[in-house]
Amino acid sequence: MSFPRSAGVLLHPTSLPSPYGVGDLGDGAYKFIDFLQRTKQSYWQTLPLGPTGYGNSPYLCYSALAGNPLLISPDKLVSEGWLKAADLEKFKDFSLDKVDFDRVIEAKIEILDGACRNFRSHGTAVQEQEFHAFTERESAWLPDYALFMAVHEHCQDTPWYEWPKDIALRKKAAIDSYSELLVDRVYYFQFVQFAFQRQWLKLKDYANKAGIKIIGDIPIYVAHDSADVWANPESFQLDAETGLVAQMAGVPPDYFSETGQLWGNPVYNWEHLQKTQYAWWVGRFRALLKLVDIIRIDHFRGFEAYWSVPQGELTAIDGTWITAPGMEFFEVLEQQLGELPILAEDLGVITPEVEELRDKFEFPGMKVLQFAFGSDNANGFLPFNYSRNFVVYTGTHDNDTTVGWFNQTESYERDRVLRYLGGISSEGIHWDLIRMAFSSIANQAIIPMQDILGLDGASRMNFPGTIEGNWQWRYHDDQLTPEIEKQLLSMTQTFGRQILQPDI
Repeated sequence: MSFPRSAGVLLHPTSLPSPYGVGDLGDGAYKFIDFLQRTKQSYWQTLPLGPTGYGNSPYLCYSALAGNPLLISPDKLVSEGWLKAADLEKFKDFSLDKVDFDRVIEAKIEILDGACRNFRSHGTAVQEQEFHAFTERESAWLPDYALFMAVHEHCQDTPWYEWPKDIALRKKAAIDSYSELLVDRVYYFQFVQFAFQRQWLKLKDYANKAGIKIIGDIPIYVAHDSADVWANPESFQLDAETGLVAQMAGVPPDYFSETGQLWGNPVYNWEHLQKTQYAWWVGRFRALLKLVDIIRIDHFRGFEAYWSVPQGELTAIDGTWITAPGMEFFEVLEQQLGELPILAEDLGVITPEVEELRDKFEFPGMKVLQFAFGSDNANGFLPFNYSRNFVVYTGTHDNDTTVGWFNQTESYERDRVLRYLGGISSEGIHWDLIRMAFSSIANQAIIPMQDILGLDGASRMNFPGTIEGNWQWRYHDDQLTPEIEKQLLSMTQTFGRQILQPDI
């Protein structure tokens, strides 16, 4: 589906202001939505919301369906009666600037354990009924996820394919035995998801009433060490005896890498998925559409054809392109869910077949201004080459900030930017590129918060290909000055991207 002319902000919730070491679903999130409404934005785009594992990447989660416990607001747990204010004292010296994931995880687990105990011992009758309704409503995935996490914890967080073989391969006797052994921890992981969804849906309702739609993110692949793969091994290309990946996902060698990129995720067993009418995928989309209004599909091209690398390879060189049943899949998805509010991440080397799949369902593609100036006038990221059904970004979560990019880019690109702009205005290169995005004919324009604030490369969110030091950036409430708010509102109105919104 196509979307009206509009604008929004890219910001992962971990980057929100909060006194508890990481952005959460508390007051900072509500104030951010107020800011979006005042500046006539229509969208809040997030990264994937799932529970992160090693490296803290939202693109490698323990579940494609669960929520990240780190996003649960301690203040909201107090207001529910599940914690006391004194329980939050341990957070008083946490950084407001960057997420120290190790410290935050330890502290959050401790207070979530306490909240669960208090809920279980003296939650109200209404709360208990709501918890029961939640577990019934989410029964398609929640029991598998909660048991997976409980066993994962019990096995010192080793990957599931290194667990004792009976539980790794989901033998019934082992499922029953571990479910009984770990019954309290299974309950805990169900409670945490209850708390997350309870807070998130209230926040989403507040956003929607303010005229703000939330854009969520589906990575096409899921982590090998995830409840999704453990509970649904037949949907992935695994070694049936060991649970190891038989065919790995990645991309072939290109201009950026002589050996390609070997991601290590298992690719899908599309033949099995076809036989089930794509039930696992339909369930995944249905679950996410409870939490968000629009879905961005990361690595969309993998639905047309995907690069598959055999087990044992150390690089992505010796892989094969394999055609995926994308047309049939999206037809089934549309039949099951109706008109699909989907954005397609179509970056990289995109073939006519991928474009045909994207355009068949009228999914908006992506344009990134930081990619526009490295070649000639045929560059598809230059605004005069756009058509309307696209989303234009200054940069994405994988890019440097606009200020950082401009300061570090090759002189050839910088010269092309300056010729295109006619020089840098007094507002700075970040506002110049925001103006370029907003003035384009692309229906949607989404700007990373770092670019709205004019921050340099020290505030970059992610360095692709690295594990340490990513996903940590946060902003402060006082950085959203009246001057910035006025400038963003003016830009939005000047280029006709405001949509009439209700009062909160």
